[in-house]
Amino acid sequence: MAKENTNTKPEESASFEEQFQKLEEYVEKMEDPDTTLGESFETYKAGIKLVQSLNGMIDRMEKEVEVLSQDEEA
Repeated sequence: MAKENTNTKPEESASFEEQFQKLEEYVEKMEDPDTTLGESFETYKAGIKLVQSLNGMIDRMEKEVEVLSQDEEA
């Protein structure tokens, strides 16, 4: 199994869907019985960073929806 570099930060230009797909790949990798403990730990750390990025994207989207909703009410 080729080792994947999970130390990179999520790309800012990656869409929500692309980042979510990458997160699913991380989960699959950690569930793979051939993945070493060290690889699982590195993948877990990368996954946590990705979740934080996704949460930030969701927060920004929610704020935009609030602004748009306020504009419609005015």
